[in-house]
Amino acid sequence: MSDALAPQSLTESLQRIVEARHHDPFSVLGRHDNGDGTATVRVFQPRAERVRINEGSVQLQRIEGTDLFVWTGPAEQVAGQYRIHWYDKQGSVHTQYDPYLFPPQIGDFDLHLFGEGRHWHAYRFLGAHLRTVEGISGFQFSVWAPSAARVSVVGDFNQWDGRMHPMRVRGGSGVWELFIPEVSPGQYYKFELRDQAGNVVVKIDPYANGFQERPETACLLLAPSAYAWDDAGWLERRAAYNWQRSPLSVYEVHLGSWQRDENGEFLNYRVLAERLAEYCLQMGFTHIELLPITEHPLDASWGYQTTGYFAPTSRFGSPDDFRYFVDYLHRHDIGVLLDWVPAHFPRDTTALARYDGTALYEHADPRQGEHRDWGTLIFNFGRHEVKNFLLSSALFWLNEYHIDGLRVDAVASMLYLDYSREEGEWIPNKYGGNENLDAVDFLRQLNAVTHEQHPGSLMIAEESTAWPQVSRPTYLGGLGFSMKWNMGWMHDTLSYMEKDPIYRHYHHDLLTFGLLYAFTENFVLPFSHDEVVHGKRSMLDKMPGDAWQKFASLRLLYTFMFTYPGKKLLFQGCEFGQGQEWQFDASADWYLLEREQHQGVQKLVADLNRLHRDLPALHEIDFESAGFEWIDCHDSSQSVLSYVRKSKDATQFIACAFNFTPVPRENYRIGVPKAGFYREAINSDAEYYGGSNVGNRGGVHSEPVSWMGRPDSIPMALPPLAGVVMVLEADEEPAASVTEPVAATAAAVAADAADVDASAGLAPAAGGADARDAGEAASPGTDTDADKPSAA
Repeated sequence: MSDALAPQSLTESLQRIVEARHHDPFSVLGRHDNGDGTATVRVFQPRAERVRINEGSVQLQRIEGTDLFVWTGPAEQVAGQYRIHWYDKQGSVHTQYDPYLFPPQIGDFDLHLFGEGRHWHAYRFLGAHLRTVEGISGFQFSVWAPSAARVSVVGDFNQWDGRMHPMRVRGGSGVWELFIPEVSPGQYYKFELRDQAGNVVVKIDPYANGFQERPETACLLLAPSAYAWDDAGWLERRAAYNWQRSPLSVYEVHLGSWQRDENGEFLNYRVLAERLAEYCLQMGFTHIELLPITEHPLDASWGYQTTGYFAPTSRFGSPDDFRYFVDYLHRHDIGVLLDWVPAHFPRDTTALARYDGTALYEHADPRQGEHRDWGTLIFNFGRHEVKNFLLSSALFWLNEYHIDGLRVDAVASMLYLDYSREEGEWIPNKYGGNENLDAVDFLRQLNAVTHEQHPGSLMIAEESTAWPQVSRPTYLGGLGFSMKWNMGWMHDTLSYMEKDPIYRHYHHDLLTFGLLYAFTENFVLPFSHDEVVHGKRSMLDKMPGDAWQKFASLRLLYTFMFTYPGKKLLFQGCEFGQGQEWQFDASADWYLLEREQHQGVQKLVADLNRLHRDLPALHEIDFESAGFEWIDCHDSSQSVLSYVRKSKDATQFIACAFNFTPVPRENYRIGVPKAGFYREAINSDAEYYGGSNVGNRGGVHSEPVSWMGRPDSIPMALPPLAGVVMVLEADEEPAASVTEPVAATAAAVAADAADVDASAGLAPAAGGADARDAGEAASPGTDTDADKPSAA
């Protein structure tokens, strides 16, 4: 027997295998019965000198000039699963099962649902998964690439050689698959694709569950997680969660910059979980919201240019470390929300862009497929498989990582075909309009499916336009989101607060206009990362005036926010008045908490969170007009606002008054909804928070003086640049505190602000600041604890 077959034995089909351009390697490689009692075995092994099978009893012959080895003989000699033994140039022997003996592993029904865009769990059969097939362990690989001429699995198990493991395509589905025996967890892989023009590219697995740490981009093979979740109680409560009637205060966090270790390096998910849980419990936040932790190559993108839609970033640890992160927070009664980016994806050549040589995940026409502002590509929401990819990603985080909800990024850019485009740079829809009908259908399906599959989960839209019914049910024609960020309120409020108090009375409508639409959606009030970066300045630095006025204004702003209708969101560092803008590549400035003024802001936010949690009037009917009533929205001359918040059954009333000038208002009278004693629950000017301590000695009895259309009213001491929250309690005034803070007199405060008053034309309220009794003290809370007054 000769050592090699003649080169004329190389057919066109074999030539395509040798040149790595065959779309159906199973028709050539592996064992094939010839129908006459014989079988042919073909093995392609570029690094082999010799190839045998069945413990060396059958030797294959090399086709001359190629790395293709062939044997033909009695079929019974190669029955069942055989092992290939091949010898390299150094004489070392390598043994493996033949991957081209195994039948297709993906069911036709899965492929059918995927092709229709209705497979909610496509991540369970696409990607790479540890399987046992016919008693043999290995990894099942699959990828959607309908226009590819050839797809191969490459990895450190085959020296990244695309000729070694070409995959089979499953008919017209465009899905390629291959089961490779004896590949182990912990190895790295990608897909090599040859397009119809003959170009070869190496791409990540769009459904990969793990990745190498940047700057490397290979996908990581993972065994099924054995993590033992311990949050069943949380999930059970979440399923019955009436979030519309519950307190919800979100702490927005970028894990790479919230805190770092002593060397400035990233902390592990597990360490972050323990620190964040302790801090959120201390501060009273009910949820955290993570800037995207989906895998991304560039730190400077903050996670918003995602490449791994099914993998937590490896920057902070393993997937099981992230499971621990979520589990630990749940066990401490803190919800976890995730920023998720279905609007666009980066142009990285190793990722989704022109995945199979065509515009696969994106649109081919740049008028539809490019987002010029961000230099990214826009998903083609009209393609079933793309829609399925995104739906599966959303459900993946809710299913596999117990995430409590998704904040969907850049919804406005999804809804409008002409978003950030000039005339002629966009293509109208079939009706001639600018609405992206495919994106609308996708968002409705996304929200319907997530709410059905995971009751109690939250879907929150970052949407900045007047698109109607964003947070209304799909069966009523809405988009189906749980809530929407109130970008208009945020913009108007910050615009007002950035103005010098001298001029604020000219812009009073910036604070009152929002109530015209406040109940048209389920709103979240966001002071997010976007407001403290790119030259917008920190929240503290936005405030005008000297240091005292900046801190006072910031405390006033937060008091206004926490009493205004809507759920709350605050970005890291804002809660203690960070001085500089957010830096994504460094820790927040925690050292500032060595200073009393920053401590005061932090204490106030913690007390506001507890007030928001403990008083039903501040959370029960955030989304209905029945929970809010103006006392006076017209006092623009003094830049004062006052309103009432009410509980669901109208058994609790809270009167809130805000002075947006540095002039204290003595005996400022406001009408109240009911007679009784109004306890001063929060005063942002309290000395405890770093203020001047002008206040109401714990509370005020109402008087039968008709005011503002109400039969009863209360005369208040309204501190400078401060908000005061008064809660209606029993008719009797509670006992005085064990210790009273030393009060600054209103006259002294007025004198300090005299220069500002004179130039601004701001007059004290009736009675005058100097009429205040010098012995009166502001009450930051109502508790008798000398160390820390309570917010409620």
